[in-house]
Amino acid sequence: MINVRPTQTRVAYVEDRELVDLKIERRTSPTLVGSIYRGRVMRVLPGMQASFVDIGLDRAAFLYVGDVRTDQHAEKNLFDEAPGPKEEDLVIEGSEEEEEESKVNIQDLLKEGQIILVQVAKDPLGSKGARITTHISLPGRHLVFMPTINHLGISRRIEDEGERERLRTMVEKLQPNGGVIVRTAGEGATEKSLGEDLDYLHRLWKEIEKNYQKGKGQGLIHSEMDVELRALRDMLNENVEKVVVDHKEAFEKVGNFVTHFMPKFKNKVEHYRGKSPLFDSYEIDLEISRSLGRKIWLKSGGYIVVDEAEALVVVDVNTGRFVGKKDLEDTILKTNMEAAKEIAHQLRIRNCGGIIIIDFIDMEKVLHREKLMVFLQDQLKKDRARTTVLAMSDLGLVEMTRKRIRPSLVSTLCQPCPYCDGNGYIKQRVTVANEIFSALEREARRPGTKATTVVHCHSDIADWVYSEEQETLEFIEKRLGHSIAFKVEPAYHLEQYEIITV
Repeated sequence: MINVRPTQTRVAYVEDRELVDLKIERRTSPTLVGSIYRGRVMRVLPGMQASFVDIGLDRAAFLYVGDVRTDQHAEKNLFDEAPGPKEEDLVIEGSEEEEEESKVNIQDLLKEGQIILVQVAKDPLGSKGARITTHISLPGRHLVFMPTINHLGISRRIEDEGERERLRTMVEKLQPNGGVIVRTAGEGATEKSLGEDLDYLHRLWKEIEKNYQKGKGQGLIHSEMDVELRALRDMLNENVEKVVVDHKEAFEKVGNFVTHFMPKFKNKVEHYRGKSPLFDSYEIDLEISRSLGRKIWLKSGGYIVVDEAEALVVVDVNTGRFVGKKDLEDTILKTNMEAAKEIAHQLRIRNCGGIIIIDFIDMEKVLHREKLMVFLQDQLKKDRARTTVLAMSDLGLVEMTRKRIRPSLVSTLCQPCPYCDGNGYIKQRVTVANEIFSALEREARRPGTKATTVVHCHSDIADWVYSEEQETLEFIEKRLGHSIAFKVEPAYHLEQYEIITV
């Protein structure tokens, strides 16, 4: 379902009337992942084995030594059947194994002022700039073309050995001038369709090289296609019943794209003309609102709490109102199983990435723990992003990682609270009052007595002092030797105050 409006485009993937994938892109802040830039090395940091590269954005991009192309990478000729990246991992990054083997220092590869061709691997997140790589990868319908290395890979999701061998043989026959990964969508593809895909990607790479050579200074050379076309390229297959677009121009653009690149699916594209909003037909807006909340209720009466911090995402599972019907262990297992399904679902919708810690309810039976872990991993297999799950710890915690490429749903649709500055809390009135009293006591050490002290503060603080802290106020006035007045400032923050002695 593709919902297009002047300022933003939303793409929802619905399965069994349930939202399972969501992409939101705003015109003012489109994703940079996959876009290719002409960059200039600003600083080389040997201590971090990384460098900062100016690619024409507000913040410098970050290039790690493992993501720098070397002559050694270019000379590799590995035509093997190593598993390729999952669908979301189309930007190829250097591996730790290659790093250890090469042991090349960043200062031997890059110099300040050097002009290089780079591709964005991760969007800027928080205060961090974009993560970039020199290993260029160009995704097509059936293939991912990697012009800087020689490598043949087959998607892990193509499990049939006969089909893997057939694809490998066809790609080798095409003799690609670079590396190729056959995508999941390439399963069952003919040699002709693979050849057409490869020809298109070869032409695209030649155009990128030409723009790089002609370019002056830093800036964009090649941008990724719009979010709705990316979604079709990556997700449209035989399992999709229909593609519904609610905008006439977008419908025509999508129709042309499908007709050109995926003609067998052109009859699946529909133009939505209903009076009610497209997303309302499947309650998608309601699901988005639910996924922005901190607490998610489960059908049984239990609930999970999702907290996104800068370092990691923490998920806590609670039984809530669910009391079960048999014994305690069965109640806990049922809640944990339901929570595992919802957690896997929420991670996809929220697009949470990085380190994720799940605090399941403690289970004493080893069999129950094993059953839960198998179920959680089965649920995560549906995820298009790469996930790695570790065994449950003795404390009942599950550590996992999920590849983070784009900002999460919360960071895309929300901003830090302007009142608490994103802390999630503010100081109690008694705390602010005591800070004022401490500041006033410091005034008592100054010489001179005949004076008046005025405390400018929020009305709640003034009310608290006069109603609850009268005794402390009299004590401070005796120490100062003069009276203290509180003046209410309507525009002040609850924690803000100013003391003026005249």
